[in-house]
Amino acid sequence: MNYATELRKFATSQYIFSAVRITLAIVVPSIILAYFGLLKEYFLFPLATSFVGLTDQPGPFIRRRNALIFAIICFFSVSVIATLLKDFPPIIYLEIIFFGMFFSMIGVYGQRLAAVGSLSLVVLAIFIDGHLSDGNVVKNSLIFLAGSVCYLLVFLVVSKIQPYKLAGQMIGENYLELGDYLKIKSKFYLPNPDFDALYLQVISQQVKIKNLQEETRETVFKTRKIVNESTTTSRLLMLMFLNSIDLHEKLMTSESDYRNIQESFGGTGFLKSVSEYLSNLSEELSNIGIALQSGTKAKSLRDLDNELDALFDEYFDLRNKKLNPDTLEDFMILRIILVRITDITDEINTMYKVFMQDQKLAKSLSTGLDLQKFVTADEKMNFKVLRNNISLKSGHFRHSIRITLALLIGYLISKLHFLGIGHSYWILITTVAILKPAYSTTKHRNLLRLYGTVIGAVLAYIILLTVTSNTVLFILLLLSMILCFSFLKAKYFWAVLFMTIYIFLTFNFLNPGNVNNIFRDRIFDTALAGVVAFAVSYFVLPVWEHTQNLDFMKKSAKSNLKYFKAAMDFFKDESIGIQDYKLKRKDAIIDLANLSDNFQRMISDPKNQQKKMEHVHQFVNTAHLITAYIASFSQYSKTAKDYPEIDFDSWTRKISAELLRTSLILEQKKFNRTIVEESNLKPEDSVGKLLEKRKKEISETEIINRRDPNRITRLTELKNLSEILELIYDVAKEQRKGAEKLDPELQSTIVRQ
Repeated sequence: MNYATELRKFATSQYIFSAVRITLAIVVPSIILAYFGLLKEYFLFPLATSFVGLTDQPGPFIRRRNALIFAIICFFSVSVIATLLKDFPPIIYLEIIFFGMFFSMIGVYGQRLAAVGSLSLVVLAIFIDGHLSDGNVVKNSLIFLAGSVCYLLVFLVVSKIQPYKLAGQMIGENYLELGDYLKIKSKFYLPNPDFDALYLQVISQQVKIKNLQEETRETVFKTRKIVNESTTTSRLLMLMFLNSIDLHEKLMTSESDYRNIQESFGGTGFLKSVSEYLSNLSEELSNIGIALQSGTKAKSLRDLDNELDALFDEYFDLRNKKLNPDTLEDFMILRIILVRITDITDEINTMYKVFMQDQKLAKSLSTGLDLQKFVTADEKMNFKVLRNNISLKSGHFRHSIRITLALLIGYLISKLHFLGIGHSYWILITTVAILKPAYSTTKHRNLLRLYGTVIGAVLAYIILLTVTSNTVLFILLLLSMILCFSFLKAKYFWAVLFMTIYIFLTFNFLNPGNVNNIFRDRIFDTALAGVVAFAVSYFVLPVWEHTQNLDFMKKSAKSNLKYFKAAMDFFKDESIGIQDYKLKRKDAIIDLANLSDNFQRMISDPKNQQKKMEHVHQFVNTAHLITAYIASFSQYSKTAKDYPEIDFDSWTRKISAELLRTSLILEQKKFNRTIVEESNLKPEDSVGKLLEKRKKEISETEIINRRDPNRITRLTELKNLSEILELIYDVAKEQRKGAEKLDPELQSTIVRQ
């Protein structure tokens, strides 16, 4: 691992930028209050600032602003109501039920409001017993409101000063994830690769890229300054993001039959050179990503053209030694791999030119796309959406019941005085933080929360016992806050660890000498909350991932069928345009990632809930391969008219019929014999005859030592096209057979052959 590069990725990321913003918004007012001796009295001010800051999710300026305003209203209302009702225990339980259900249910409107809802419940936990709000209700409420508004003002100022910063960081992160994706792909060419483990890593990375692309789409396409204004920066960012999406497809085209390649060339040493070159390309993508995140110019780390020439020289040397009629087809596959590598190299070189000549190239950008169509539709803010989800069939409603019940149990436990709980609100806060809609996520966060809290508490205890300088403690407080907020989204264990440290240090500044009580309460309360969250998630209306498998499979099967048809129609130069093709591509990749994400969560479910795991795994793998092979097919710049030797009409009918069979099986719908007959068509290709002719020529004549990297024989192109179509069909057939085994109830509707 290159630690310098990893540090640069982190230091320029949106996470550290956001963490520093939130930390300064909290600390600067705290320092001023402490200077005048008012920090204890006005402690609710920085506390409110931190809560509002944590609801600030990446996205378009208007949505972020509106969400912050909504959060301020929710937090203020909850704090006032909770403070007024704190002396009426019976009503408190009703309060928990109402707020628990309402703030959990608003998650139906998206992740942004889900974050507001979760933090509103944290506010409720803090004010429910008046631990931090004793005294004048009006004064405390106004202090809390002022702290909330403080972050909103900071957000407005920073957004005005740096309107493109977030978009640049998010687009840069796309390139970083693409670099990691290519790094994984490079390992397929190393000696003795673990194919199954690498495929799981590829699928996991696909999920990351999909989620990030969706967030970036919303930020880029719905930010007026980027879409409508014709500044150089806005056009450059738009160009770089659109290029990252196309590059993602190019990287998917690198999917090959790696086992066959290893068998054919594993002992030559050439594949190791391919792996090293791909690894270098991944570093270049990371370099571009870091430059976008930091807002600087990017220069290539190495001379890619010379390295690519050296790779081709090695290939030609190997070709001259090993090429014969028996190895011809293997070398054709290897040649196509080099073509794809060349395409990726050209794409990276173009991006560097954009950085060096941004004004000229960026101003010439004209996508011709209706960008709004590429953004996932959001739930409308109307009561009908909320009302339709008030049903046990709704995952949101079931989660709301679990959250509410867990809060009631947690609050009841906190009232058991014999337990000696000193900070009862920690139980409720931890419960809200751990309990998520999916059991697998709850289980994972539960363990990370416990480990992070224990280790963080031990480290904080050691720090407070050994460090006496308030200046050093303050610096450690700042660092722990920044690191906590930075890791909160991606590395939960580290976020909890640093959160625990900064909580200990904060309490030490407010109430010195109380570290033993804080240590005991923090660990005990976290353990109690973990038990409550685990029990509720397991026993109360759980949503197991296997119950959602079928829906995700149906969507993936349908979108892959549409994606294939769109790619084939576009290839045959029919009426479909580039926008329709890209929309189908987007849908296929999103549905594939959702399916993969569902499978990964299923792995963490209890063993007795991992139904049909082997068959689901097979379906996920075949779905991934189908999408990747279609992407490979769609990369050809020529059209079907240029390859009359291939019967594209028959291939279209054959593959479409096989993909349709899978979709109909999953839908439990009958299909007629025509579909089966079409899936068994024999395309009238002449590629085989040409291939035999070429083999005969090789056996009869001496091989010419041609070393032109840009020269690709027509037969190589034909062979590759034909092979991709065969691979799509073979994998589609394998997927269909797997779909037949998924559920015995489906068998009665299947037409067997």
